[in-house]
Amino acid sequence: MPKYLQYLKQTDPQIYAIIKEERDRQHSMLGMIASENFASTTVLATVGSCLTNKYAEGLPGKRYYGGCENVDDVETLAIERCKQLFGCEHANVQPHSGTQANMAVYFSQLKPGETVLAMDLAHGGHLSHGFKLNFSGSLYNFVHYGVKRDTETIDYDQLNALAKEHKPKLIVCGASAYPRQIDFARIAEIAHSHNALTLADIAHVAGLVCTGLHPDPVIVCDFVTSTTHKTLRGPRAGTIMSKKQFAKAVNSSVFPGMQGGPLCHVIAAKAVAFGEALRPEFKQYAQQIIDNCKTLADALLSKGFRLCTGGTDNHMVLVDLRSYNEKLTGNDAENWLHQAGIVVNKNLIPFDPRKANETSGVRIGTPILTTRGMKQDQMVQVADWIDQALSSNGDPKTLAAIKAQVSELCNQFPALGYLQAAE
Repeated sequence: MPKYLQYLKQTDPQIYAIIKEERDRQHSMLGMIASENFASTTVLATVGSCLTNKYAEGLPGKRYYGGCENVDDVETLAIERCKQLFGCEHANVQPHSGTQANMAVYFSQLKPGETVLAMDLAHGGHLSHGFKLNFSGSLYNFVHYGVKRDTETIDYDQLNALAKEHKPKLIVCGASAYPRQIDFARIAEIAHSHNALTLADIAHVAGLVCTGLHPDPVIVCDFVTSTTHKTLRGPRAGTIMSKKQFAKAVNSSVFPGMQGGPLCHVIAAKAVAFGEALRPEFKQYAQQIIDNCKTLADALLSKGFRLCTGGTDNHMVLVDLRSYNEKLTGNDAENWLHQAGIVVNKNLIPFDPRKANETSGVRIGTPILTTRGMKQDQMVQVADWIDQALSSNGDPKTLAAIKAQVSELCNQFPALGYLQAAE
């Protein structure tokens, strides 16, 4: 157990007990939510460092506080590593999240009420891509494109037609529940033909993009935003990459435009994560994520599940439960699998007849299992457990039996040292 947790156990046993429960949960269950991952021990140690004590409004060398010489070095290193990793002209590493990264880009280029084209949330987009209850949908006039009904892949012809009709100032691409590669170059070509700027949100696939395993938006889009967790396996935070011509506008939009002091400890952890992703072994890890997901997809198909788009190119599968069991909802599937020790999330599928709190699908990802060292054989086993759990219609004995087997597998592939259940 890390020394700081030993200290916490003595000084605040209530919080310690909750952290221990969560640590044990992460160790003993199969985390398969596509937007989650296990940060490295080094990232965790950095987030818990004394850098959290420092206020540093502004940019390196241009702060509004004294005593920033060390955090200047930290942020400069994070910027340089981000630029090296993604090959971008400019990077701002201060956004606290992916949504705030998107917000900063919007603020830098758009006036309230201006038109933006983005992917429909119900077809795999994100809340910050114009959902009506999100700030983005409240401030701007979002028009949404979606996927084709027959292939469930992005309808680029519809996107082009909507751009021609609505003349957006900005086109947003990227998704949170889309299992195929995105043709960023084609979207950028459409945008430029209609005098629109482009923003690629690669929060989910950043770890695949930076390793060359997914098409690269950095060379073709004006702005690229991302979280730094998910496939990138860093701290929970965001980053913005852009063409050099937009650097001043982006920087001013982040501070003082939409947030104050940056989180210096998290920026340092971003630098650590970028450094880890620059190593050759990270590409091997990213490839294994994809290999595991393809194996999982094939195994699920063999069990009679229907997968949206028919499979996957990345780290996730989107399962349409209706052909497996017409009455089975995503909500039920999520709950039953949780009881079996497998953590997924209910998710809308394209043209879903059910509501978002019920859904006809579940989203399943492989980043965490890959971080734990699992490979294709384990994906086949997991698919079998998913089939057993859902075909049991929530039978408690069946779910308990699966959970016991899941626990055995988790012990064979223990979570990182700080997560292990053993005291």
